[in-house]
Amino acid sequence: MTVKTAISMTDRHHEFAKRKVAEGSYASVSSFIAANIEQAIRDEEERNAALEAMKETIRERMELPRDQWIPWDEDNPIERIVARLEAKRD
Repeated sequence: MTVKTAISMTDRHHEFAKRKVAEGSYASVSSFIAANIEQAIRDEEERNAALEAMKETIRERMELPRDQWIPWDEDNPIERIVARLEAKRD
């Protein structure tokens, strides 16, 4: 089902969309907008899937026995990495 709607966009955005149509990348400005909305939907789905995977990994790691946890000391890990990189340069 298609729905007609009116949108407003900047001159810059409109010129870009018209250029893409003129180049033959899209059949119309409407198809350009639809394709980019579809891409935004896919991007959001991928982001959500990645976040869910990270949450599941964290949950799984939290369920490990304490002796299997990765140790974390009080030092700042970024400072250690920077120090290692500086030592390699010397």
